[in-house]
Parts: sequence; C-alpha cells; structure tokens
Amino acid sequence: MDAADLTDVLSAVRTFVRAEVVPIEEQIDANDEIPASVIAACKDMGLYGFAIPESYGGLGLTMHEEAQLAFELGWTTPALRSLFGTNNGIAGQVLIKGGSEEQKASWLPRLASGEVTASFGLTEADAGSDPSTLATTARRDGSDWVLNGSKRYITNALVADVVMVFARTNPDAVGNRGISTFLVPAGTPGMTFGARDHKMGQMGTWTSDVYLDDVRVPAEALVGGEDGLDVGFQIAAKCLAHGRAHIAALCVGMAGRLVHESVEFAKTREQGGKPIASFQLIQGLIADSVTDHYAGRALILDVARAYDAGTDTVQGPSAAKYFCSEMVGRVADRAVQVHGGAGYIRGVAVERFYRDARLFRIYEGTSQIQQVIIARQSLGKAARA
Repeated sequence: MDAADLTDVLSAVRTFVRAEVVPIEEQIDANDEIPASVIAACKDMGLYGFAIPESYGGLGLTMHEEAQLAFELGWTTPALRSLFGTNNGIAGQVLIKGGSEEQKASWLPRLASGEVTASFGLTEADAGSDPSTLATTARRDGSDWVLNGSKRYITNALVADVVMVFARTNPDAVGNRGISTFLVPAGTPGMTFGARDHKMGQMGTWTSDVYLDDVRVPAEALVGGEDGLDVGFQIAAKCLAHGRAHIAALCVGMAGRLVHESVEFAKTREQGGKPIASFQLIQGLIADSVTDHYAGRALILDVARAYDAGTDTVQGPSAAKYFCSEMVGRVADRAVQVHGGAGYIRGVAVERFYRDARLFRIYEGTSQIQQVIIARQSLGKAARA
C-alpha cells in the first residue's frame, strides 16, 4: 500500500475509533457485546481483511503498516480489534502460511470481506503455551478424517463460521511433531460449543470451549493438503509470531490511550487548590509512562521492519510482545494510581483498561514463553544442554 493510501486508512480508522467506538466503550463493557452497527462498519472499512493479501480481497498491509493500524485500534476497547483479529491473525494466517491454493481461494476472500469469521483452535485444558501434550486426535477413516477432543478459550468460536482445529494425526510422534490443522465449518455434526466465558476483562470479546465428538471432515479439510500432514505446529508457530507482533503494537496503542487519560486527569484534578499535575510525584508517574510508551512504539516498529524483510520472524516478535504486554500493564497500573480512588471505580476508562490489559501477558504465548523463545534464539543449542 502506498503512503497516501495508508494515511487515508489510518485517518479513517482513527476517526471511527474515537468518534464512534470510544463513546460506547462502557456500553460494550456492560453488555459484553459489540453493537451490530459497529460490526457492519468494520466490514465496510475492510478491517476484516487488513492483513489478507490484496489478491484475495484484503488490504494486504505489511507488518510495519499493520503495526500503525494497531496503534489506532489500541486506543479503544480491545473487543473491537477482536472482532476481526482472528480473520487477519492466528486463524487467517493458517491459510495464508499453510493453506493450499484451493483453500486460499475458497476462504480468504470471504474472510477479508467479513462474510466469514474464523477461529484458531489450538489451546486445550492441558495444552496451552506448550502444545506437546495436545490431546485432540484426528484419525483417517477411508478418505475422511475423524476428530475427537476439545479446545479451550477459543476467541470468536461462538460466532465462527469455521474453526482451524489442531489435532494429533500421528500418535507415535513426540513433542510438537505429528500435529495437523483442519478446516472445520460451523454446523459440522459433532462440533459443539460451550457457554460464553465470563472473563475478568475484555468484555465484548467472546471466548468459549469447543467440543469435537467424532467430527468427520473430508480429506480436503486438511490445511495444505498432504503437504500439511504432521506440520501443524510449524504453521501455528508462524501464525503466532505474526500475532505476537500485532499484539505488541496493540499494547502500544492502549498505552497511548492510558497516557492520554492520565495526563488529562492530572491537568484537571485539583488537590489543595492546584492541579495534581504540579506535584512532582505525579509528574514522575506520567514521565515513566510516557517513556514506556515511546520505548514500546520504537521497538515494535523496528521489529516490524525486520519481520517484513524476513531477517527476524521469531525473536523480534517475541521480544516485542514480551516487552509491550508487560509495559502496558505498568502504564495501566500507574494510570489507576494517578486517578487515585476514581481509578478503582467502574465507568472510569483506566479501571476498564487495567482489567483489559492483564490478558496481553497471557494469550498468544505467556511472558514466560516469550522469555524462553528469546533466550533460546540467543543461546542456541547451549540453552537445551
């Protein structure tokens, strides 16, 4: 995308977020639901396909461009981004990075338009950051595959038209090997969904369990065809690296909003007849958050350039996700502190963002998993001695 077009996209999203979504953030939080009008607007703006190649109907943003878009999306409730995050991120990337040409042609245009919503079915009760214990199985039965197992905390499962299900196809393989990915359309007999999870934060983002009971899918449902057999974890790793860079940028956007809320409150809240902004201890809290925001922004933009160049598609995204998700937690904590008692009251933006921010250190790989990835990339074989 050329610079002028990117500027237009970012400007349109910024206006939409601040004029249409920010005013109803509390409504979204209270109702745990995004209004249909907002969903329709996101489809019209092409947000369901911002990371999908233009050849398949998407905007085809590079990671550097995507990071800038995520800065704008991070200004408001993360539930907005989650509407279309799986289409562009971990679920859509399964097809982009591992799908056959037939699968891409069939699904990606519909993902890009928002006609179809996809979910990423990897996590299980006993297989989260470490998928080596993944228990969902897929066995051949003639030309079909039969899937059994369950998935947990699956974003958008309740509204998904298709779930990318990761299952063990080779029971004799050890660790992360022997795993494949299957396209399972909603309505396939045997695939059912649990109740909506009641979460600490990120209301409006729906997650639930997915149950697979003798779910039968044709051979064409294997992502990548025969070339995709037993390489599902490698596909997942690539998708998660892309997602980690995106989440890092989203955290930077949220940190920017939290700095804004803290600054505006400090300017107007008075103690002893003067604004608390005049107190040096408040200034110190603000300064630390501004500095954290600068550092996160610079880091993810640098990481995004390297990702686009293909020079670092593993360590950089993990480092950015690790730093930025931890960073936004610190900024959120300081924002509550600056607000004092008001920061602990429902209906105040920083209280909601404090709850929302906590999840970023967990999903798409916990901070501890990012530490392991970063260290192993640096230390090589010595880290596994």
